[in-house]
Amino acid sequence: MGAQHDSVRDREIHEEQKHLDRVYRRLGEKIHEAEFLMDDASKRAQVGTPGALAERDAQVFRAGVHLNRLNSEFEDFLFGRIDLLLGRDGVRGPDGAYTSVDPADEAVAPDGTAEIAETLHIGRLGVLDAEYSPLVIDWRAPAAAPFYRATPLNPGRVVRRRVIRSKGRRVLSVEDDLLRPELTPRLRGDELPVVGDGALMAALGRSRGHTMRDIVASIQAEQDLVIRAPAGSVTEVEGGPGTGKTAVALHRAAYLLYQDRRRYAGGILIVSPTPLLVSYTEGVLPSLGEEGQVVIRALGSLAADAVGAEATAYDEQPVARIKGSARMVTVLRRAARGALDRGGLPDRLRVVAFGSRVELDADELRAVRRQVLGGTAPVNLMRPRARKLLLDALWEKSGARRRHTDPELIAEARSGFDEDVSTEDSFLEFLDAWWPELNPRTVLAAMADERLLSRWARRVLKPDEVRRLARSLRRFAGTDSTGTASSGGDSAGTDSSGTDSASTSGPDGSRAGAAGPEGPLSVHDVALLDELNVQLGPPARPRRREVDPLDQLTGLEELTTFADRDRPRAERAERLEEERSDYAHVIVDEAQDLTPMQWRMVGRRGRQATWTIVGDPAQSSWSDPEESARARDEALGKRPRRRFELNVNYRNPAEVAALADRVLALAMPGSVPPRAVRGTGLEPRFRELGVDPGADVREAAAELLAEVDGTVGVVVAMGRRAEARTWIAGLGDRVVALGSLEAKGLEYDATLVVSPAEIADESPAGLRVLYVALTRATLRLTVLSGPGDVPDEQGVPDLLRE
Repeated sequence: MGAQHDSVRDREIHEEQKHLDRVYRRLGEKIHEAEFLMDDASKRAQVGTPGALAERDAQVFRAGVHLNRLNSEFEDFLFGRIDLLLGRDGVRGPDGAYTSVDPADEAVAPDGTAEIAETLHIGRLGVLDAEYSPLVIDWRAPAAAPFYRATPLNPGRVVRRRVIRSKGRRVLSVEDDLLRPELTPRLRGDELPVVGDGALMAALGRSRGHTMRDIVASIQAEQDLVIRAPAGSVTEVEGGPGTGKTAVALHRAAYLLYQDRRRYAGGILIVSPTPLLVSYTEGVLPSLGEEGQVVIRALGSLAADAVGAEATAYDEQPVARIKGSARMVTVLRRAARGALDRGGLPDRLRVVAFGSRVELDADELRAVRRQVLGGTAPVNLMRPRARKLLLDALWEKSGARRRHTDPELIAEARSGFDEDVSTEDSFLEFLDAWWPELNPRTVLAAMADERLLSRWARRVLKPDEVRRLARSLRRFAGTDSTGTASSGGDSAGTDSSGTDSASTSGPDGSRAGAAGPEGPLSVHDVALLDELNVQLGPPARPRRREVDPLDQLTGLEELTTFADRDRPRAERAERLEEERSDYAHVIVDEAQDLTPMQWRMVGRRGRQATWTIVGDPAQSSWSDPEESARARDEALGKRPRRRFELNVNYRNPAEVAALADRVLALAMPGSVPPRAVRGTGLEPRFRELGVDPGADVREAAAELLAEVDGTVGVVVAMGRRAEARTWIAGLGDRVVALGSLEAKGLEYDATLVVSPAEIADESPAGLRVLYVALTRATLRLTVLSGPGDVPDEQGVPDLLRE
C-alpha cells in the first residue's frame, strides 16, 4: 500500500507538471504575439495622418498592457484544479468551460461509479490553447467559482478539488479534497487518484457498512457549517487533533473572499504559530491571484515593520513565560519613557537670541520635562511638544515679551525668536540628546541593564524574573540608536532549524534573526518590539514631495514608469503588504498557543476586521490559558461570536488516539477527546533508549521509513532539536526532526516520540504539549523511553500506562 501511494503522489505531481509545461509554452507564444503587436504598432509612426497615429497609440497601449500582465503573472501561475461530473446541459461559456452547475441525472451510475466529464485548472489568468479550449481558467471567472464555493454538502458537479503548490515553473506538491467520497469516479477509464487528506476521506467513504457512511456525512456536515457561516463578527472553531479545523477554516476564507471580493479587498491575514505550519497553510489556500490579498505569516514574521527581520528562535520556557505575559505591557510602557534618560541627560541649555545669551538650568529643564511627560502621546510623538515647550521656556526667560505691548509685535518677535533659536546647532544638538528619537530595539537594549529594568519592572516582575529577562535581552545591548548591532556576544536562543548562530535562514531562504549581537530574535521578542512600536510611535519622517498641480490635472492618482509596471508580481505584492497594517479578515490558527502579548500584536492588525479563530484548549502550550483568554477577548472586542465544534477525528487511527487520550486525561481531566473513526490494527510500539540514544532513534526512524510511504516525524523536547537532527542525518528527506512546539498543526504518516517525560517536564503546559506530539501520526506511532520515563518491562512510559 505504501509504495503504491508514493507512486500515485509522484505520478500526480508529474501529470500536473506536464500540464504546467504546456501552459508555459502557450504563455510564451502569447508573449511573443504581444511583442509582435507592439513592434508592428510602433511602425505605424511612419504614416503621418492623425488617425493612423491615434490608432498606433491605442494599439501600443493595449499590447503593452497585455504584455505587462502576461509578464507580471508569469510566476507561480497555476494553483488549483477541479474534476467535474457531466452537467445538465452542454452549454459552454466564453472561457470554454461548461456553464452547468448541477450534474446530469445520468452522471452517476447505479453502482456508484461516475465518469469525470471535465477537468479545469485554475490560475491567475485565463489561457486558451490554439483550438480555444481552456488550459487555465482565470480564478475570477464564473467557471472557477466551484473551486471556492463547493463544499462537502453542496459539491455540485465537483468530485475532486486539488490545490497545486508550485514555485516558478516547478510543481512542488498536490493536495486533494474529495467532495464526493461515496462515489467511485473514473478519469479516462481509470479510477480517479486522490492524494493527501482526500485519500483518507475516500477510504472512509468507501468502507463497508452504514455506520462509516454516516460518520462521513457527519464530518461533511460539520465542515460545511463552518465554511458557509455568515461572514460578520467572529467565527470560533474548536476541535481536537485530526478534526480538520485548520483546513476547514482556510477553505472558509477562500469561500468568503470569492463570495464578496469587494468586501475583503482590504486583505485577509492568516496567522500561524510556526513557519512549518505556514508552509502547510500556503498549500491549502493559494494567494488567489491578486496582489497582497491573502497574507500568510508566522508569529515570528508578523510585525516586520517593527522588527525588520523574521524571528525563528525560541526562548527557554521560563523566559518565554515572562515575555508573553500581559504584565509586560506595564514594563514596556515604563521602559519606553525611561529609555529617554538612558546614559544621563544634559543639565543646561544655552542659546543666543536677539544678541543675548539665554540659559535654562537643570531645575528648569526638569520642570519642562515633567510638563512634556504629562501627556499621553507616544514618546516619539512628544518630541515636537518637547521642542515647543523648550522654546516657550527660553522665550519667557529671555524677557522679550516684556519689551513689547502690541500683540502683533509680540507675535512677530516670537516668530523670529523661534526661527533663530530652533535653527541653532546648539539647540538642535541639545534636543537630540535631551529627547532622542527612539526605536523599539534601543529600548530593549536599555532593558538589558538589570538596574534600569528593576526600576521599570517594580511591583510587576519578581527579582528572579528581572534577572532572566535582562539576561535574555542582552542580545540588543550592542545596538546603536538606529537599532543596528555593533558588537558580539553569546547566543540566547535556538532557532527553528536547530542552529545557534546569530543569523539564521528563514523557511523562505531569507536571512532571519540578524537582530543583534547575541543571536537571533526570538518569537516572543517580536511581540515586545511591536508593543514598543506603539508606545514609541513613529519617528519624524522627511516631508513627502508635494504633488505637482499639473500631475493632478491629468486625473491620475499615481504616475509610474514602465519599470514600475513591469516589476514582478511577488515584489509588488510585498510592497503592498508592507504598507498594510489593518486587514478586513483575520484567521488565527492554533489560537490556543498565542500569548497575551501576541494577542495584542495580532489584534492591532484586525481592528475593523471579521475574524476566524481556530484552536483547541487541550493542545495549548501557554502556561496560563485564562490570562491568554482575557487578552483574546480584548483583541476581539465586543464583536458577536459564533462558535462551532468539530468532534470527529478522521486522521489519527483509533489505536494512536487511545494512547493520546490517556495523556489528555492527565493534562485536562474531564475533557472529551474527539472520536477517532478508523482503525489500522497497528498498535503503538514502545522501546527503551540505550547507552547510545542517537543510534536507537536512527534505527527506529529507519524502521518506520520502511513501513510507510510518506513522512516520518521525530518529535523531541525543544532543547534536543539540534541533537536530534544529527541523529537522523543521511536518512533522507522523508524524515524530519522537530521540537515539541514545532509539531503543532502538522501530521506525518509515522511519528517517533522520544522521551515523553522530557517533553512533559519542559514547561507547566508540558502534558498538553505531549498530547500534541502523540497525535501527529496518521498510521504508525513509536515511543522511545528514557530513564526519566520510568518504563515498565514492555517499555511503556509511566505517563502512558493505563
